[in-house]
Amino acid sequence: MDLEELRAFLDVVETGSFLAAADSLGVSRTTLRRRVEALEARTGVPLLKSTTTGIVLTEAGTVLARRGRIMMQETNALLTSIREVGRAPSGVLRVVLPVGLPPHLLAPLFTLLRSSYPLLRVHARFSDDPLGESLEDVDMAFQFGESPPKGPWLTYVLLRVRERLFASPEYLRQHGTPTSVEALREHELLTWEAPGEDPRTWPRVGGSRFTVEPTLVATDVHLVRTCCLAGQGIALIPSVELADPDTPEPLVPVLPDQVGRDRPVSISIPEALSEIPKIREVLGHIRRFLAPL
Repeated sequence: MDLEELRAFLDVVETGSFLAAADSLGVSRTTLRRRVEALEARTGVPLLKSTTTGIVLTEAGTVLARRGRIMMQETNALLTSIREVGRAPSGVLRVVLPVGLPPHLLAPLFTLLRSSYPLLRVHARFSDDPLGESLEDVDMAFQFGESPPKGPWLTYVLLRVRERLFASPEYLRQHGTPTSVEALREHELLTWEAPGEDPRTWPRVGGSRFTVEPTLVATDVHLVRTCCLAGQGIALIPSVELADPDTPEPLVPVLPDQVGRDRPVSISIPEALSEIPKIREVLGHIRRFLAPL
């Protein structure tokens, strides 16, 4: 397949018009049309059709657009890996992270990467559901869980955290410590809403679940943890064994033998990028940094 033809087609798809795509690529609209028509001639089926609202994909065009983006990513990754052979990691590392990772965990990791690779820049964005959005321009995607994204990705489990109940000492002094799952009904309950899960059913250690009525449900783990630290209630959150800064008393586990489960934290990398030195070295640093946790 001719890469210029494929790039022309994908630009038309992304911009929604031949004119905008021609401007984006810096070619004439006539040249762009010829490239797309040549690609349609190769495939033997129409890929685009014009409507009153603009250019839309045919069924065949939809399939090609989805696979074509992966092909372009793999091609760019191959060229990048060749250019970076023997060089220290540099350029931009594009990362997507789940909302709510504690800043006092991320800041030392960023410091480590900067001190190890001074030519490397990090572009981090946060998402309630990192694998539920477009990952076309992502080098690394972190998530709670280990299900891989759709497409050719490699997924590695970095660590397993215990998701369990916590409360501040002050909250327990004021409201008492529950001694059973049934006693939780008398308490303020805070919970993290994990992607694709019902936050109103909590896990028992044995594997079954029970229903609760939380006063706070949030997709941001850090918000739930902060409210828990402030004495607002008992929270079901993943636990990373790090001291919370500026907190005189650490959170106290509640019903640790009755409520909770293990939850993996994993990282996914496009297979096409896995051999790029920058990606390999950064992944190694991240895994060594998290190993003690």
